[in-house]
Amino acid sequence: MKESSFGILISAAVIAVLWGLPIIIIALSGKTTQREKLAWILAVIFISWFAWIFYALLAPIKKKG
Repeated sequence: MKESSFGILISAAVIAVLWGLPIIIIALSGKTTQREKLAWILAVIFISWFAWIFYALLAPIKKKG
């Protein structure tokens, strides 16, 4: 019984990391301002987990000067 609950715990941890990875990537990115980052993170959380793909495609490419 302990082995199955350990497997469930590991599975839950892997899912949590994979779900949270786009949020971490957006938060550490230098492509957007802090307000834009907040908007993208909220989009990932509340609209769709796949919103990070749109972030990667649509976030400003130009460097800040």
